[in-house]
Amino acid sequence: MTYRLEMKEMTKKYGEFLANDGISIHLNKGEVLAIVGENGAGKTTLMRMLYGLEQPTSGQIKLNGKNVKFSGPLDAIEHGIGMVHQHFMLFSDFTVTENIVIGHEPKRNGFFKRTAAAEKVQELSEQYKIQVNPLKKAGDCSIGEQQRIEILKVLYQGADIIILDEPTAVLTPIEVEELLKTIRFLAEQGKSIILITHKLPEVMKVADQITVLRNGRVTGNVLKEQTNIDQLATMMVGRELQQLTDRIQLDGEPLLEINDLTIGGKDAKPILDHLSLTVHRGEIVGIAGVSGNGQSELIQAISGLRKIDKGSIRLGGTTLMGKSVAFRRSAGLAHIPEDRYLWGAAKDATIEETGLMGFYKQKRFNKYSFIRKSGFRKLLRGWIDRFEIKATSLDDQSGNLSGGNLQKLIVARELGFETDFLIAAEPTRGVDIGAMEYIHEAIIEKRNNGDGILLVSSELSEILTLSDRIAVMYEGKIVDILDRNEATEERLSVLMAGGNENGSSTKTTTTA
Repeated sequence: MTYRLEMKEMTKKYGEFLANDGISIHLNKGEVLAIVGENGAGKTTLMRMLYGLEQPTSGQIKLNGKNVKFSGPLDAIEHGIGMVHQHFMLFSDFTVTENIVIGHEPKRNGFFKRTAAAEKVQELSEQYKIQVNPLKKAGDCSIGEQQRIEILKVLYQGADIIILDEPTAVLTPIEVEELLKTIRFLAEQGKSIILITHKLPEVMKVADQITVLRNGRVTGNVLKEQTNIDQLATMMVGRELQQLTDRIQLDGEPLLEINDLTIGGKDAKPILDHLSLTVHRGEIVGIAGVSGNGQSELIQAISGLRKIDKGSIRLGGTTLMGKSVAFRRSAGLAHIPEDRYLWGAAKDATIEETGLMGFYKQKRFNKYSFIRKSGFRKLLRGWIDRFEIKATSLDDQSGNLSGGNLQKLIVARELGFETDFLIAAEPTRGVDIGAMEYIHEAIIEKRNNGDGILLVSSELSEILTLSDRIAVMYEGKIVDILDRNEATEERLSVLMAGGNENGSSTKTTTTA
């Protein structure tokens, strides 16, 4: 049988490290192939070889039965292969149209035909039901809109095979559903899709066939109808997943106390609107809400990254108003940030330096202003073992880690502070199902030790799994707070959209 795409015995070595070991996949017209695996399993390396970003150590790539070799991405694009990367590659000051047609601009007499380009983008948008505004600046677009721009870009370039690398990692639940519909529609139009992901429920919704990788090797290649989420998870991690530790019933005293918190100018609608919330010791309070309803600003206000206009924040009885980030850290606050690259790490720093951030001030690692690295390296290696962070050397740059492995390093660091209070913002963003299990277990363990956790996540399943109480944010307010035993995804979705259980709009503010 002749496939549209076939990769045979693909192997990639970096020195002695074997990233891909004899991997074979195939794909037909109109199919969706999901490639799943833990962080560092070799998924992205395999796709980088297909897209011409890496040269294989050995193996064959065939298109429609003919052997091909790609010298680079432009060569792959010429052969009808497009890739939407996990981290978008857009020019924020360019319009949607300019980002899509760049490098392939329609011209007349050497001049860019801007109107013709916008018309072509609009035509593509309508043809594939991917809604964008051709004249809008990319920097003004939401994350979901930016992803649609990237997909239209590869379609404009004529791609028949489209690689999507962790496409739902930063999307809201509503945006995820729209993307999955787009993927199925593209397949129906004859496009072949390769979906790189670790989110198994999404795989079961959209894929036709599934290839599972572990440690650079194929551990399973099945049709969707032949498997289920539990079987895929076992193939991914090499063991059955464990149940979370039971919750200890705790009635702790208030730890984080937020009262009447307001951010926003006099003429503008407040970003945070008289928000009040309490997190007790031994409690996880989850924040549910569609992105852009004030969650990020709430995190920044608590952690000292944003000034507030009105209200108060106290941690363990200590006021945080007007205090520095360093003071808040010393007062017992740890923070897993929602953006690991912007807030959580420095790409050019080593793995050791990223792990050491914040610890260098502690007396056990600092003597006469000199950092005692030997003791810290032992601690760091313990984190790497516990969270299975795939790193060849502590002296490697953090930016060379996969997104999921960097996330695990940051989570380990913040848990390692052993503070009374933790802000966990998108703690499992970009990590695989095995790492998610470790992180969830560590958060529950912290809660059972009597610490308080404020959990902010775009994954409703994560909110429902971990939270003791769930506060729903809408337009800068907390519109309701539910106990874990009364919260459902349906109830939360209605509240997140600004409605109540009767389907009408709600504008009330609830405090706890």
